[in-house]
Amino acid sequence: MDETRFGPFGERTWLDTAHQGALPRAAREAGERSLDRKVDPHLMSDDSFTEVPRRLKSGLARLIGGRPEDIVLGNSTSYGLHALAMGLPLRSGDEVLLVHGDFPATVTPWLPVRRRGVEVGMIEPRTGFLTARDVAEAITPRTRVLCTSWVFSFTGHAVDLDAIGDLCRERGVRLVVNGSQGVGARSLDVGDAPIDAIASCGWKWLCGPYATGFLWLSEELSAEVETDHAYWLSGMAQGDLGAAVSYELRDDLGNERLDVFGTANFTAFEPWREAVETVLDVGLEHIAEHDQALVERLIGGLHADRWELVSPREGSGRSALVLIRPADGTPAAAAHSRLREAGVDCALRAESLRFSPHLYNDPGDIDRALEALAAATGK
Repeated sequence: MDETRFGPFGERTWLDTAHQGALPRAAREAGERSLDRKVDPHLMSDDSFTEVPRRLKSGLARLIGGRPEDIVLGNSTSYGLHALAMGLPLRSGDEVLLVHGDFPATVTPWLPVRRRGVEVGMIEPRTGFLTARDVAEAITPRTRVLCTSWVFSFTGHAVDLDAIGDLCRERGVRLVVNGSQGVGARSLDVGDAPIDAIASCGWKWLCGPYATGFLWLSEELSAEVETDHAYWLSGMAQGDLGAAVSYELRDDLGNERLDVFGTANFTAFEPWREAVETVLDVGLEHIAEHDQALVERLIGGLHADRWELVSPREGSGRSALVLIRPADGTPAAAAHSRLREAGVDCALRAESLRFSPHLYNDPGDIDRALEALAAATGK
């Protein structure tokens, strides 16, 4: 564990980043400074209302290889996907494709489009995880959008965005991605990836506070999105208040028109910016290598006669999420309780245990988890 950037964690081992990422010390300090400014408001400058979102968008853009002006600030993955579902010009008879077994946040924002006569179809992956073949067989002439997770929360499978994206482009289908279980743990360059939009929360692999998130969308897709958002601060600065006001909506805001209201959000967005800067400073390639080394150690240390691996053992489909379940079919809840008693925190998802190590974990954390798993099963 990088004790200069994270912690302390007390006597516990946190292996549940897929639920909540640990906040870096620099982010905590930024949050404390923000609270200090609210306690003593004269410390809060007018410029900060535009500076906070500007700096955050800049960091997020560098993270995914995009431009700051293509970033939309939100409070969750759901916010970004909802903005697209409500703003895209989907008509009666059009189709949106989703994936059966995907996380609810990927699915729910699209369900209201049914009220417009848009059909919502579900792809049933043949092999338990989404492939380009599944997509090819599901797309019809009416399909306008495919929305899928990059990494599936309940299986740990990472989809092949290049293969699926290329196929979608050939068929004239927009590919929208829930990146919450990948952004911050895997490298991504939206300039090269054949995707049209990606939404992510900020509190998992990006190690930010809760109620943070962003959306990136391509210029082409952005031009199609309409919105009823009308936020006064998007059209003026604090210094404009009291001067002659034009009560007209601006048409030159770009993606800023989709931002969540209150983008200064000092107590959340300033700490999140520091968290993003921490991830950038460590480097996504280094983080990916580090996380995968921990995943390899965990998978390699499992007793195969006691644990069945649900997530991929190797290959490009393997993510930083490791899901296992008792090989004898016994409930995983008992093992989960034993792990918590031993000071190891992971997630219980149905009948699977989910481990998700990140940049603040080290091999000793994995060994502690393996020891606790052995004790939980008697071997």
